[in-house]
Amino acid sequence: MPNPIIAIVGRPNAGKSSLFNRILGQRHAIVSDVAGTTRDRLMAEAQWEAYKFILVDTGGLEPDPQGPIQQKVQEQARMAMDDADVIIFLTDVTEGLTPIDLEVAARLRRTHKPVILAVNKVDNPGRELSAAEFYQLGMADTFMISAFHNLGVADLMDKVVSYLPPPPEPEPEPAAFEIGAGTEGGAEPEGIAFPPPPKELKLAIVGRTNVGKSMLVNAILGEERCIVSDVAGTTRDALDTPIQYQGHTIVLIDTAGIRRPGRVELGIEKYSVIRSVNALARCDIALLVTDATELATAQDAHIAGLAWDMVRGLIVVVNKWDLAPKDESLPAAYPLEHALARVRSRLHFMSYVPVCFTSALTGQGVDSLLQTALALWQERMRRVPYRALQRLLVDALSDHPPPMVKGHHGQRLRVDMLRQVDVNPPTFLFTVNNPHLVHFSYERYLENRLRETFGFNHSHLRLVFKTK
Repeated sequence: MPNPIIAIVGRPNAGKSSLFNRILGQRHAIVSDVAGTTRDRLMAEAQWEAYKFILVDTGGLEPDPQGPIQQKVQEQARMAMDDADVIIFLTDVTEGLTPIDLEVAARLRRTHKPVILAVNKVDNPGRELSAAEFYQLGMADTFMISAFHNLGVADLMDKVVSYLPPPPEPEPEPAAFEIGAGTEGGAEPEGIAFPPPPKELKLAIVGRTNVGKSMLVNAILGEERCIVSDVAGTTRDALDTPIQYQGHTIVLIDTAGIRRPGRVELGIEKYSVIRSVNALARCDIALLVTDATELATAQDAHIAGLAWDMVRGLIVVVNKWDLAPKDESLPAAYPLEHALARVRSRLHFMSYVPVCFTSALTGQGVDSLLQTALALWQERMRRVPYRALQRLLVDALSDHPPPMVKGHHGQRLRVDMLRQVDVNPPTFLFTVNNPHLVHFSYERYLENRLRETFGFNHSHLRLVFKTK
């Protein structure tokens, strides 16, 4: 059974994101005194005691939203209420009972779903007396809380989960498996064990502002999950959305656009960029979305460099391909070949990354993009048998012995053993006499031999050199 959904709704600046973070136990949503900070539905897996559920943060509900972005915020909030199994209606004691609260309460009654009223910012006896006016909303389940100070949140959540179905019995932990088990070469001689493979592929959709990241998420999902606007910086939080594709669970992480450091404004945008970088750190593969009308800018190379430093998988997505300039006098394949050459030239330090051409507006290339992501993920999870690595090491050292290194008394690098110690990314440990004798050119040579021999055509490899 899918996890039940709990949605937090209320008017702007009532503290919904603070309560969202408090229940999760981490700073996942951006919290600001500026009303309307949250725009999209922010979803995250959460757990309270034995109950697991999906927690949804929403934008503030308003009776008369001004502007297209605010109207889409209301649509996202309405969709959250429609999907929710239990709704937390959050109000603000410092503002008192407002006409907006009355209208939201009437709207929630029409949903015929369990609704728990939480009066927020009740952190002293005076505010507790003021909160009494909220009882006139006539909601049986009413709690006085302070999300910031963690007052009353436990009682609130105990009531919320009482409306959820009983949790299932816990499953036994899967056992770790040893390298080479069931493959050529047998088990790793020193007992290196890998953790169980992850159950889901995490795809972070990153890039500059206004290149179509949110529209690409919507194209993959087939619904308006993220707010799309021509206004740069519409997306603020990192939005996680799980989907099922060809029997695999994929978590799409839509992120805010990453500007150059000198152009990032303080406040909400700064925290949005931090969330985007954190999303890059916790993903398996990053989809670097670029604009076909301005290919491979310096900022695109900077974002790719972040993924390279974090040893993440990377796919370059050339979006808005339907808008790319075409010249009828040139061969039909020329624009694509020119775009590939431009991307390869700009990302010369990651020449192995795959490049996909899409149009989020028309859906062109979206299925091919997901197929490429799954193929890259399988490549990052590949395990090489121990004996095959030893054969490769002998051949590589015979074909190109390590050179003498100046400045180290004429010493020569000696490699005694090669083992794979991790996956995602594939990590290879070289046992050497002195790690300082490894020249970057020889490290690149060994990496290329691993790629050619074992088919790591598009994955970033991590090479570690240590003494015994």
